[in-house]
Amino acid sequence: MKQSNNPINIPNIISIARILVTPVFVILLIEQLFFQAFLVFAMAAISDGVDGFIAKYFNQRTELGAYLDPIADKLLLTAAFISLAILRIIPNWLTIIVITRDIIIALGIVFFIITKTDFTIKPSIISKCTTVAQLATILLCLLRSNGHNTTQLVIMGITTGLTVISGIHYIFIGFKILQDNAEKNST
Repeated sequence: MKQSNNPINIPNIISIARILVTPVFVILLIEQLFFQAFLVFAMAAISDGVDGFIAKYFNQRTELGAYLDPIADKLLLTAAFISLAILRIIPNWLTIIVITRDIIIALGIVFFIITKTDFTIKPSIISKCTTVAQLATILLCLLRSNGHNTTQLVIMGITTGLTVISGIHYIFIGFKILQDNAEKNST
């Protein structure tokens, strides 16, 4: 993966904008302006794909972007799930599953940093599918905030399954990284 030397580029600016729009999104939810919140969230979700496309196809990947993009995603998604759970639009159990997975991943990264374990941040296919399902869940629930229809229930079920599978997948990846580093250090 070729990386750009300049951390100030379009993909990173888009990621920063996604971080800055998160409080606006939450305020719109608090004010129960669901359509406006939907528009803000939809633009943020689209921008996630746009920044990734630009970074990849215009060789604008940076080390900063490798951290900034997932932070922006997690901040927006966490704020959305918590806010919608508080407003009783999304079930609390789904929010707990989504956030628990992210906490497990974050704790793994912190552990690797503290123990000076070599690792690379690279989202898996299952993780990308999980993010898409989580974004779709939020968008569908914002469109119909006064109850759940069959489509919403199905996407919530898919999101739950993918989130659990993705969390387990990352746990296995974490153990493999530990095992590989232990073998490398013992030789």
